[in-house]
Amino acid sequence: MTAEQMRQRTRRFALRVVKLTSELPQNRFGDTIGRQLLRCGTSVGANYAEATSASSRKHFVSLVEIAAREARETLYWLELLSDCGTFPERRIGPIRQECNELVSILVASSRTARRSQ
Repeated sequence: MTAEQMRQRTRRFALRVVKLTSELPQNRFGDTIGRQLLRCGTSVGANYAEATSASSRKHFVSLVEIAAREARETLYWLELLSDCGTFPERRIGPIRQECNELVSILVASSRTARRSQ
């Protein structure tokens, strides 16, 4: 996967997170979880986009690792939404699968870049 393809993939993921959070209930729970999910879910792509123009390999690794951490946090909030029954699994499952794949890609990218330093 090219850097541009990954940028587009993380952007599509962010858009899915935006749509999901907009469907949360308008109450304290929805507001709290929604803010957390929106922040970390959109941060994955923002950090990856920044990594593609990093000033050094070390800077690239740092930004990709931040993106991976944000993706893992996104998984936490998605799992919580699923466990609480806020959305049916058929609604959460595909976005959670995509998030797991992004974590795997980001971790592998970080390891590869660290090895070639």
